[in-house]
Amino acid sequence: MKLNIQNPSELPEVAKKLIEFAPEASFFVIEGQMGAGKTTFIKSVCDLLGVLDVVSSPTFSIVNEYLGDKGPIYHFDFYRIKNLNEAYDIGYEEYFFGEGICFVEWAEKVKPLLPDTYVEVKITITGEHSRTFEFIKTSS
Repeated sequence: MKLNIQNPSELPEVAKKLIEFAPEASFFVIEGQMGAGKTTFIKSVCDLLGVLDVVSSPTFSIVNEYLGDKGPIYHFDFYRIKNLNEAYDIGYEEYFFGEGICFVEWAEKVKPLLPDTYVEVKITITGEHSRTFEFIKTSS
């Protein structure tokens, strides 16, 4: 599924479409270049899932945890990790394969650790405020 938006005010509708596209999914890989709006989009999805906490980039902490209507939500940003050992050190298995919903930015840095099934969200910058979102159900 592909969606085009012209400004960030349309993100709640894209978030709604993602949940409709994969209502039972619990693992989402969010791809896009720096500045594409990955964290901003995750915030919109978290709002829809009932998160009341401030959603922010976990660039330095690697993972932020929020509580949503259906339980825990984990937001990962692997941009700064140098090797897979750092993911092992935070106990990624408990997050990736436990209860809760995971949103992962910069997943290519931990590709061998990803679950077999997930939803990939590709965000492409098409203008100053416009973006294209593509949703893909992936399984190995």
